Amino acid sequence: GVHGDNLNMADKTQAQIEAEERKKRAAVRKFTFRGMELEDLLKLSNEKLIEHLRARQRRRFNRGLKHKYQRLMTKLRKAKKGLEPGAKPAPVKTHLRNAIITPEMVGSVVGIHSGRGFTNVEIKFDMIGHYLGEFSITYKPTTHGKPGVGATKSSAHTD
Repeated sequence: GVHGDNLNMADKTQAQIEAEERKKRAAVRKFTFRGMELEDLLKLSNEKLIEHLRARQRRRFNRGLKHKYQRLMTKLRKAKKGLEPGAKPAPVKTHLRNAIITPEMVGSVVGIHSGRGFTNVEIKFDMIGHYLGEFSITYKPTTHGKPGVGATKSSAHTD
């Protein structure tokens, strides 16, 4: 009896060790964009970064960044400056739904205009190369519910 209990306890600790290892691996999982991690992307020069984007975004950057996009980037940098690690920066409101998300923006909070108000969106790693507008919906999706009173013929025949 005593020997069997010992074996059971050893199995349990082995299972616990495996579970802990799995948790560590999940926490360590790095996000990559075209095979590169965030640190590598931030080190790239603009020309090198552009090479990794899709054709439409490459064309946009090659034709030059207008002043308003540079102003948005400056505001994002300013909001991020002097923050303790883990804290979210103050949201930066913008109407520039067509701004392309770059690695430098990751971690910022942007208030993206939806046509009526601003949707606060925290920019994550997987958003690189997408447009800001993709993360702020401009319409209210319809919820197809029950028809209202008087909407059908049968609703006229209630006594």
